[in-house]
Amino acid sequence: MSDRITSWHSSPSKPAFTPPPGAVDAHCHVFGPEADFPFSPKAKYHPEDAGPDKLFALRDHLGFSRNVIVQASCHGTDNAATLNAIAKSEGKARGVAVVDPDISDAELQALHDGGMRGVRFNFLKRLVDNAPKDKFLDVAGRLPKGWHVVIYFEADILEELRPFLDAIPVPVVVDHMGRPDVTQGPDGADIKAFRKLLESRDDIWFKPTCPDRLDPSGDPWNQFAEAIAPLVADYPDRCIWGTDWPHPNQQDVLPDDGHLVDMIPRIAPTAELQQKLLVTNPDRLYWAD
Repeated sequence: MSDRITSWHSSPSKPAFTPPPGAVDAHCHVFGPEADFPFSPKAKYHPEDAGPDKLFALRDHLGFSRNVIVQASCHGTDNAATLNAIAKSEGKARGVAVVDPDISDAELQALHDGGMRGVRFNFLKRLVDNAPKDKFLDVAGRLPKGWHVVIYFEADILEELRPFLDAIPVPVVVDHMGRPDVTQGPDGADIKAFRKLLESRDDIWFKPTCPDRLDPSGDPWNQFAEAIAPLVADYPDRCIWGTDWPHPNQQDVLPDDGHLVDMIPRIAPTAELQQKLLVTNPDRLYWAD
């Protein structure tokens, strides 16, 4: 595997925006520590350690109260690092697992007991070698009560995925809105196609996240704000937000996490929208029990 990469800002700024009490960073990760939780031999990147201590320090620095920790692809289907972070959170974290399609019901229940509340299916070819839709649907049909499916894909395969998405029998959360081309603006083809997906089911949620990945104009990511604010306004009960720290597989241009937080009032300009995005909605998905 290649030399290890550091994919996070070493000294993120303090955001100007103050999240409301109980706010959740609902999309973040942990890497290792490798000595305790080795990375998958199939991993496409080899990050430096970014364990729970770093994550929780960032949480406090940015003004958040809780985390949803999404299993990073570098750990494959071994969820031990994510479970470890949840266990160390003092009840302030829940998780999203990545599982082998042949996982048993007992193993799924053990993940639930460890704080997992969803399973992630990844369709990014640069990160995973195979995405077996039939086996994914089998897993989705066996999830513990109250779980959902998180799905990560790029906009150019949305139409191809529609039959699969339609067949998922539990709520769906779309990571980073399926990576639309935000330079097309709020009425561009990618956003229109995503709206069509949202209209097809009332239990499809999304994360209006990752301006640093989606907006080529760079910080302060004005094209992202313009394209995405209408989406949050029109579907305020179906969106959750996260930093994506420690920004997997990025090392060239690292976002300032304080600036990412300051995107929140630009896409959710009212206190009511901010409360839904950061507290009410993630509560419904991750802390309902």
